[in-house]
Amino acid sequence: MVSSRANSTSSLPLILDVEDFKGDFSFDALFGNLVSELLPSFQEEDADSSEGAGAHDGPFNGHKRAPSDTVKLAQEPLFPEVDALLALFKDSCKELIDLRRHVDSRLQSLKQDVATQDANHRKTLAELEKGVDGLFDSFARLDSRISSVGQTAAKIGDHLQSADSQRETASQTIDLIKYLMEFNSSPGDLMELSPLFSDDSRVAEAASIAQRLRSFAEEDVGRHGINMQSAVGAANASRGLEVAVANLQDYCNELENRLLARFDAASQKRELSTMAECAKILSQFNRGTSAMQHYVASRPMFIDVEVMNTDTKLVLGDQGLQAGPSFIARGLATLCKEITETVRKESATIQAVFPSANDVMSILVQRVLEQRVTAILDKLLIKPSLMNLPPVEQGGLLQYLRVLAVAYEKTQELAKDLQALGCGELDVEGLTESLFSSYKEEYSEYEQASLTQLYEAKMEELRSEAQQQSEAAGAISRSKTTTNPSTHKQISVTIVTELVRWNEEAISRCSSFSSQPSTLAANVKPVLNCLLDQVSQYLTDGLERARESLTEAAALRDRFMIGASVSRRVAAAAASAAEAAAAAGESSFRSFMIAVQRCASSIAILQQYFSNTIARLLLPVDGAHASSCEDMGTAISQVEGAVRRGLLLCIDTVMAEVERLLSTEQKITDYRAPDDGNLPDHRPTNACMRVVGYLSRILEVAFTALEGLNKQSFLTELGDRLHKGLLNHWQKFTFNPSGGLRLKRDITEYGDFVRRFGAPSIDEKFELLGIMANVFIVAPESLASLFEGTPGIRKDGLRFVQLREDYRTAKVASRISSVMAEA
Repeated sequence: MVSSRANSTSSLPLILDVEDFKGDFSFDALFGNLVSELLPSFQEEDADSSEGAGAHDGPFNGHKRAPSDTVKLAQEPLFPEVDALLALFKDSCKELIDLRRHVDSRLQSLKQDVATQDANHRKTLAELEKGVDGLFDSFARLDSRISSVGQTAAKIGDHLQSADSQRETASQTIDLIKYLMEFNSSPGDLMELSPLFSDDSRVAEAASIAQRLRSFAEEDVGRHGINMQSAVGAANASRGLEVAVANLQDYCNELENRLLARFDAASQKRELSTMAECAKILSQFNRGTSAMQHYVASRPMFIDVEVMNTDTKLVLGDQGLQAGPSFIARGLATLCKEITETVRKESATIQAVFPSANDVMSILVQRVLEQRVTAILDKLLIKPSLMNLPPVEQGGLLQYLRVLAVAYEKTQELAKDLQALGCGELDVEGLTESLFSSYKEEYSEYEQASLTQLYEAKMEELRSEAQQQSEAAGAISRSKTTTNPSTHKQISVTIVTELVRWNEEAISRCSSFSSQPSTLAANVKPVLNCLLDQVSQYLTDGLERARESLTEAAALRDRFMIGASVSRRVAAAAASAAEAAAAAGESSFRSFMIAVQRCASSIAILQQYFSNTIARLLLPVDGAHASSCEDMGTAISQVEGAVRRGLLLCIDTVMAEVERLLSTEQKITDYRAPDDGNLPDHRPTNACMRVVGYLSRILEVAFTALEGLNKQSFLTELGDRLHKGLLNHWQKFTFNPSGGLRLKRDITEYGDFVRRFGAPSIDEKFELLGIMANVFIVAPESLASLFEGTPGIRKDGLRFVQLREDYRTAKVASRISSVMAEA
């Protein structure tokens, strides 16, 4: 704020106050207030800016009083206010300097005041700290005295408590001695006892005192009894307490019986509070064992015969053991549910009555398993004799094993439910296992015997069906001279699947009965061996039956072989019989190939079953898996041996028919056509077409039935035999050049057919046959070069070249003498 007053140094009286610099100080505002009267234009610009920006809310920082000649100066040109402004600024500077001095003086005075006050404050704080330290010392002394007084009071309290305890103990001891003297009065005399021992309202106290007296007296008698060995006179010292011991025993027994009677009466009325009171008192007698056992034994499910009969009726129904495993399983499930519910209700009562509820539950659950469950198991599981097996029509051993598995499963479930209800430290799982220990000892033998019984029954059924089919076709079979392989029962994959299913069921039972991997492996291995033996036996027998039909067809074929010197009528009849024998052989061949195919499917099912089910059970035990793999390999090798023998017989059958067709269809003129001027026939011979047609027809089933190495070895052997058979056959003929061309055409036909075998060695042999046929086609003088250019045909070619029609006339031997010499 600027106010006007007299100033000796300036014509423009200007006063600056310290208050002008407080708050939101603005130099622009201060400057504007100083020059506003000397420079009206500045004031107008400032007003314009204020209107544009809004009203100025800041404090007014100065005020100037305008002189009288301001108007005149404003009319002068070239800024005439400069002198007035200079004077104004000089005065302002002087004022500011005076203000600064004034402010500095005030600041100095304030600093002195502050220093004085600070010194006084520090002095006061020092005095307060001394006072607080003294106060803390006083409190520490007071706390020490209080602690000392408290310790003294605690010691006094401990002494008082000890004295009171000693007084109480002395009083109790006096009472106990008095009571002991009463019991020590005379043997069997319980009439002179204190009222405490006959007051029903103080039974708990009487029981506690009687137990304490009894414990003391028995301990004293025992101690003196030991000392009697060194001091004979000590016998008299303990004789009185022996009377007390006998009387106390009689009293405790009488009191315990009285409490049990009261407990029973309360139990019949369902007075849980009275039962709990009696149980609490009885817990002082042998930890309440008699009360626990008495309560459990009095449960209706253990003493009511009707309950036991109902259990049997529920599980077995009216049919007894013939009810079937599914019916028995439903009955056992219902019975286990009923037992669990009964135990649950008893558990609620036990929890409300007995102080040691877990001990009572342990006794109850043990009694349930050992009495109620064992009773039904004894009626369910009657062990059959392995020497006299029950008939399959009545379920056989499988019925017993299925019932055993169901009973074991349901008993395990019941044990888990009872365990969940709580049964203390009772080993429910071990107790359950002990119920089945006698059944599990011979379980493996029963399982093997059952599988054997099922297999024999199935085989007997198949034999019976085959016999019926044979009898039905008996008249037709007797009227024909051929064998009918369809009367032989073929191998069925369904039968093998059924064998595997029986074994899988047995393995599942093994898994249920065996908790340890070693035990499981020991049970699984013989059961698996049963399956391997059965499948091997079934497949081998089926293959042997199929092979027998091949043998019968071969015998029939040999039976109708005739010589050359027979009549035409006999020859025609023999040819007809040979055709029938050939048809029988072809049918037997097809039957054997179907048997091989079903064997392969059966072995695949067996291997898949081993991989999916058996392997995971044997792998945890060292050596078990490898041993079973070896057993399986042995079983499969037996089947493969039967297949191998049958396939060789199949090849014999095929080659016998090939030879028959060649011998009957091949004409002499096929390879030595007359030179009649007609064009040579480039078609395969009729014999070749018949043989290839027969092979194509009969091997179609072989291509489908065989696979892998069996197929490869069979076709390779057949191709080799066909090659040898053709060589032997062609050695019976004489060839001219046109016949050689036709032979080459036959060889091409045979080669195209055997190429389907996929056997490179056979393809190569027939390719050499095609080259060898050239020995009948080329000119005699070119034979030597043919043998030299193709060494592979030399051995057979030298034999076949002798079959040339012109071998002697053209002196072929001399032309190839050098080749023959090298051979």
